[in-house]
Amino acid sequence: MAEQDPTPEQLAEIAAANDESETQVNYKAPAQKSIQEIQELDKDDESLRKYKEALLGSAQVVTDPSAPNVQVTRMTLLCESAPKPLELDLTGDLDNFKKQPFVLKEGVDYKIKITFKVNKEIVSGLKYNQTTFRKGVKVDRSDYMVGSYGPRAEEAYEFLTTMEEAPKGMLARGTYNIKSKFTDDDKHDHLSWEWSLTIKKDWKD
Repeated sequence: MAEQDPTPEQLAEIAAANDESETQVNYKAPAQKSIQEIQELDKDDESLRKYKEALLGSAQVVTDPSAPNVQVTRMTLLCESAPKPLELDLTGDLDNFKKQPFVLKEGVDYKIKITFKVNKEIVSGLKYNQTTFRKGVKVDRSDYMVGSYGPRAEEAYEFLTTMEEAPKGMLARGTYNIKSKFTDDDKHDHLSWEWSLTIKKDWKD
């Protein structure tokens, strides 16, 4: 059966329903301090020293001075029933993602995993935001608090969103355009990218 496009009124109803359940991030940013300043604070406090070591690591991070402090490297849709990995390499050309949508079976459960690195200084209040559009109309928005992270020489960090359910039903099938953004307390836009998701009746429909 052919997909049936929702009317503007139906899109407005979807957007209104999602607005009521939007996640709001209420968080006040702490004062920014360099790693050296933090390491000098309360040097005689053993418990605080161990906490800072857990956050910063015991080894000095050596990195390319021209590299950004935060590098968002990969986004993965985790879905147990997907026939193949759904992954975006965020280190290359970001413009192609809108032209090559992920296919997702309607009604399946999935999570989004963001992989990123912190290179130089502690970054506080990282946030992941995504806004979903259908035919130019905003139908959903999600804000996630990622947290604060210290630099690591090699190992990358991973952030998982809560479990989501893909839309289902004839009106839900079709292509969604999604704008994603990775920011922090200081309003730094570490990476913004757009991607597309096509909801189908089956994986190979």
